[in-house]
Amino acid sequence: MERIAALGRFTIFSARVGWRVLTPWWEVQETARHTWLIATRCLLPVTAVVFPFGMVMALQGLEIFEIFGAQRLLSSLVSVAVFRELSPVLASVLVAAQGGSAFAAELGAMRIKEELDATEIMAIDSLRTHVVPRVLATVIATPILNLIGSIAGIGGGFFTAVCLKGETAGVYWGNIWALTHSSDVFGGLFKTTVFGVLIGLIATYQGYYATGGAAGVGKAVNDTVVISVTAFVIANYFLTSALFGAIQ
Repeated sequence: MERIAALGRFTIFSARVGWRVLTPWWEVQETARHTWLIATRCLLPVTAVVFPFGMVMALQGLEIFEIFGAQRLLSSLVSVAVFRELSPVLASVLVAAQGGSAFAAELGAMRIKEELDATEIMAIDSLRTHVVPRVLATVIATPILNLIGSIAGIGGGFFTAVCLKGETAGVYWGNIWALTHSSDVFGGLFKTTVFGVLIGLIATYQGYYATGGAAGVGKAVNDTVVISVTAFVIANYFLTSALFGAIQ
């Protein structure tokens, strides 16, 4: 019953935040600041993680394609996998680990120090001031980081195929769109937008309602990462089925 009650509280919290997003004013400067912080914190980790995945995919794919003499399709395999799944999921995991945990810690500390209560006493909407900018920041930053990660993943595949295995660079780039469509790119961006919403709402909810002092803040940070990653990995299956399930 407690889990059902927590889900109900989260739904109400999400509805309250959503209403404030749809009814400006917004803290534009705060939103931009948080977006910049997430982007700068996650840029290097996203690149460092997705690039080697692209390398590994090219390495394994090349062995299979060599059996059928279809090495020219390697870049298409890498691009489809990176745009649809690898970059969206990996970029979102790192946003949850870096940005989401930071937001949960910040709001949790503000709750423990009674700063959020003081904001409400001064007749300032704490959700609009402190929560909405952070949610919007994850919504904006996650697709951007996904796009950068996609480029890094394709670059990793190029490095393995051309620099390490001696494939022709022109063939790699010439066939990169053979099986890939614009819907793959936009589908990945849409998925990461949804993931950004989930990460932002879960992180701010955990921090906003943190209790129990420093230990409570730590629990909020841990729960943010675990719950948000679980939530968007589950959502990823349904989004992939809806966006790409009918594509042959």
